[in-house]
Amino acid sequence: METNAVNTESTPKPRREKVAMNGVDVPTLFATINAVGEQPELAKFQFRATNRWVRGTHSRTRIEGFSGAGGEHEQTQDFVYDGDHPPVLCGKGNAPTPVEFLLHAIAGCITAGIGNIASARGVELESVECTVEGDLDAQGLLGLSDDVRNGYQALRLTYKIKGDADDATLRKIVAQSQARSAVRFTPVGLSAGGPAVPASVASESGATSEWGRGSARRCGR
Repeated sequence: METNAVNTESTPKPRREKVAMNGVDVPTLFATINAVGEQPELAKFQFRATNRWVRGTHSRTRIEGFSGAGGEHEQTQDFVYDGDHPPVLCGKGNAPTPVEFLLHAIAGCITAGIGNIASARGVELESVECTVEGDLDAQGLLGLSDDVRNGYQALRLTYKIKGDADDATLRKIVAQSQARSAVRFTPVGLSAGGPAVPASVASESGATSEWGRGSARRCGR
């Protein structure tokens, strides 16, 4: 994954006490972190979903309840999502493709982290916008090549963030969110033992870091 640029606009202000801001209950956030630090078993979560085939390449997923923090939890509402392929990939285009949901997942995960981290550091956000692009060679998933991985070859994220902190602080918030992203570090192809997607992060200044290098297994035809 590559972050091409982080465009920032800022107005420096004095550091604030840890209070609720940006829609984040900061005192509760820190209380949760402290509680998990004292009882690590509370950090164990299991998330669940059920997917059912509709027709062709169209399917429907229901997000179930989950376990964590020492108990079982129900969702606050009914979450149901459809997935399909576009006509060019032999589908009907009834919904976004599963690989497009992955773009939503990684952008949503890092953006959520930005909200939490900015609030914990006393930075008031005005706006955060993320554009995500993923490069995929279909030869692998079509079973036409053993040398092409089934998933994304590269992911690129571009962030535009505005807040009442200086440029360096806003960049550090984005970098910290990337470093703590659960989705970013979730391996691809778990059941097949495949590694994470090759990825990199580049700042606007050109500094680059990489992770997830390695070859990938192909599911085959």
